[in-house]
Amino acid sequence: MKPISKAAAVTVAGAAAAALAALPASASTAHAWPGRTRAVFVQTDNPSGNTIVAYTRTASGGLAQAGSYPTGGNGGQTNGSAVDHLSSEGSLAYDRQAGLLYAVNAGSDTITVFRVRGDQLFRSQVLSSGGQFPVSITFHGSQVFVLNAWGGASIAGFVQLDGYLVPEPSWTRDLGLGTSSSTVFTGTPGQIGFTRGGSQLVVTTKNATNSVDVFADGLFGPAAQPTVTSLPGTIPFGFTFDAYGHLVLVETGAGAVATFAIARNGTLTQLGSAATGQVATCWITAAPEGTLYASNAGSASESTLSTEPDGAITQLAVTPTDAGTTDAIVSSDGRYLYVQAGAAGNVDAYRIGPGGSLTPTGSVTVPGAVGGEGIAAS
Repeated sequence: MKPISKAAAVTVAGAAAAALAALPASASTAHAWPGRTRAVFVQTDNPSGNTIVAYTRTASGGLAQAGSYPTGGNGGQTNGSAVDHLSSEGSLAYDRQAGLLYAVNAGSDTITVFRVRGDQLFRSQVLSSGGQFPVSITFHGSQVFVLNAWGGASIAGFVQLDGYLVPEPSWTRDLGLGTSSSTVFTGTPGQIGFTRGGSQLVVTTKNATNSVDVFADGLFGPAAQPTVTSLPGTIPFGFTFDAYGHLVLVETGAGAVATFAIARNGTLTQLGSAATGQVATCWITAAPEGTLYASNAGSASESTLSTEPDGAITQLAVTPTDAGTTDAIVSSDGRYLYVQAGAAGNVDAYRIGPGGSLTPTGSVTVPGAVGGEGIAAS
């Protein structure tokens, strides 16, 4: 990675100092609030006003609405999308340690920061995403990065200081995908995320270039250029990491979920692959103990998968959901799976049993969330 200059380091420090000086005294500490409330946060991505709807987890694992919190921005819709307006994964991110929730407002080119207290949210900041049409956001330590899907596509970086985000312009990287508001939803980038140790940033490009871009990342931000692994025809979309640290990637074009080792130089080596036999497999999430759940939008189903230390991957089961299955999240205690179903704006709840089995525990309709994406759980 190209070392940062002394001038750039001064810029980071100066921006941080300025941000801290501007904070109100009441906002001096960002932290995870105490308490035992288990909550699920759902983003509506409504073009007329994006909202985060908060739910309390019931004793049976179902959801009871606890509040509704406008983000101060608008949702957006990619060209040609139906049940998945952002056509991305990770548009809502919960930093449990800092007690912060990050949301993208694609229609406003902004991101929102909420402080989290149990099932309550307190909006503290709305700021530019540093690009056009933000669709995915990720964090590691004090670094936060957002993936912007239009304007050729780009990533933009921020420093989290005392619960507020400070833009760091020197961390912006253009992806050169040539995307715009007219780009069809399969041609926009899919997700940005850190590897487990935080030393690399991973970006999927879907059908724009059918590649996975990996940026080395460090204290002073990402490398100037990514290492690009081309995966022709696969449409790489959502991803997560398994219990062994492998990249687990959804290949929508191939109808499969594949595992990869990521080398220190950012190159990918495929280890295993499992066909789901479902239509429009696009999103994936992992339980704390390692079971994987992939969402199949076209089949209205959730695939349960497992991996081995050598990267071998197996589909264990397929469970029906409501129509338009999109993003999903496992509760932090690993007991429940919550799945967004974009056709009607539902969230389906499942109890996780032995071997990762799923038992339905109820469903809620999120107000104004048809086509919405973005879900997080405490």
